[in-house]
Formats: sequence, C-alpha cells, structure tokens
Amino acid sequence: MAAESPRLEAKQRVEYFELAPRSFLSRCDNPRLPFRWTINPYRGCEFGCKYCYARYAHEFMELRDPLQFERQIYAKRFHAAPFLEELARLPLGESIAIGTATDPYQPAERRYRITRQILEAFTRTAGFRLGITTKSDLVPRDIDVLREVARRHYVSVSMTVTTVDTALARLVEPMAPRPDLRLSAVRKLIDSGIRATVFCAPVLPLMNDSEAQLSALAKAAHAAGAQGFGANVLFLKPCSRQVFLPFLEERFPHLVRRYRERFERVSYLRGDYPEKIHARVRRIRAGYWNVPEPDAPEPELWPHDAQLTLF
Repeated sequence: MAAESPRLEAKQRVEYFELAPRSFLSRCDNPRLPFRWTINPYRGCEFGCKYCYARYAHEFMELRDPLQFERQIYAKRFHAAPFLEELARLPLGESIAIGTATDPYQPAERRYRITRQILEAFTRTAGFRLGITTKSDLVPRDIDVLREVARRHYVSVSMTVTTVDTALARLVEPMAPRPDLRLSAVRKLIDSGIRATVFCAPVLPLMNDSEAQLSALAKAAHAAGAQGFGANVLFLKPCSRQVFLPFLEERFPHLVRRYRERFERVSYLRGDYPEKIHARVRRIRAGYWNVPEPDAPEPELWPHDAQLTLF
C-alpha cells in the first residue's frame, strides 16, 4: 500500500504521501499501558528525534532505512463515516490514545489537518476516554474543537518536554518546537479548560537525568499550569540504535561506550537505574504537586446507558 501511495507534496528534506488505511483504530493489548486503542493519523514523523522508538513502523512498509521515518511522511486518508462506524463498535468508556507512535501535531498536520478531522468526528460521539500525546505547540489551534470534545468525552493532553535546556533539545529533537513553546501551549490549554500534563520522555542517562535538570523541568511545567508530571526512561529498539548511537558518536562521544555497554544486546535498561529515576521523579513531583491530582469532572454530555451516543 505504501508503494502505491500517491505523493502529495515535497519540500527540501521531506516527502508527503497519502496512505489509505484499512482502519484508524488499532488495538493495544499491552496490559502495562493505560489505553486499549490507539490512533496515529500519520506514519512517520518529521520531528526527527534521535531516540525515537517508532522508526520500526516504516519497516512494515518495507522501508528499511531508519532515516526514511522522518523523510517520508504518510498522511492517512480520513473519512468520518467509516471512522464513526469503528467507534460505534466499541464499548462505552474505552480508552483511546492519539499519537502513540507518531506525533499527531507534527508539521504535516498544518497541511493536511487529519488530527483535527478526527477530533471533529469525536464531537459527534460521546463516552470515551481520550488522551493526546504531542511535543508540538500546534495543539492549541484546536482548542475550539477540544472544548466540544471535552463536553462528550474525558480528554487530556500530555505534552512531551524532554528538557528545558533549549540547546540540548535542539540536538536530540532537531525539528520539534522549542521547550518554551511547548510549555506555552500547555498554559493555553489549561487556560481554556483543557486538561494537560507534562511528561519527560525519554529520560536520557547522563544527559537530562540529574536532580537539577528534572527539577527545572517540573518547576517549568508547574509554572505553566500543568496538572501532572511524569517521566519514562530511554529504551532503544534496534532501529533506534541505528540513529541514536551515531548521533552520540558525533555529539557526545564520551557517552558512547557507556550506552553501547548497556544497550548492545537489550532495548530496555536493566538494574536499579530505572527505579532510581522513577523515585527521583516521584520525589520532585511531590514538591510541586503536593496533593493528589483531582479526578476529572464528568463531561456534560457523558452517556449513562450501555450504548454509544451518536449525535
């Protein structure tokens, strides 16, 4: 299907293609994740984060060069009617995550507005728990639609901010918006009544994992009004290592040996490092969010019968 996709547009370093998906909803059976369904409006992501775990997705389309993930972007053709039919088959209260593999607000969204069309479709349903993950300051563009969605569904936006160090962010996330722009987007969402949190993902050993660095990020997130803060430790799939390790050799050569030793045969860090980081994040979070996050109020039009409501 990818080979047959028509090219929509091209610019200096990126080509855009149209992809006709079989469905927009994908089932997630990982019990460790807090959602059962995922939606990714795009395949590939122009932000080009050096650590990105989702590069493997292009391998399903027989695109083996990991750099193609950020240079060949596939916009999924969207039609509301079949999408609403997919949603109608789901039980009330199902959790749906938007942007689990590729950013739903990457630069392609400015052109093709697939994410906005999906959100507009959700204004015609009710009864789901929706989470949007992004590292883009474009998301406030859709505040008008998000407000309507929030009348019918539980909605939250998780803004990924890896560091408040702009220079470091530019190196590891070369095409993503600056950290301050992302935090400004969080403030706009909060001021508009949209729930939003900040998530540090990934925590990069010896790069952004110190107490001071994580505390600075938590402080900035709190100042922006974020309703929560969390973090995940770096993991490197084989496709990610092909990009991340050469990046380290060029920019952080003193770290190459340590990373190779720890990730040469495994994708996930072993030992007590992950737990130490999670404990550090819990301690920092408690300093800024010293009371439990209140439960989200029930949406105004939340349905109370067993059937999905269609408007």
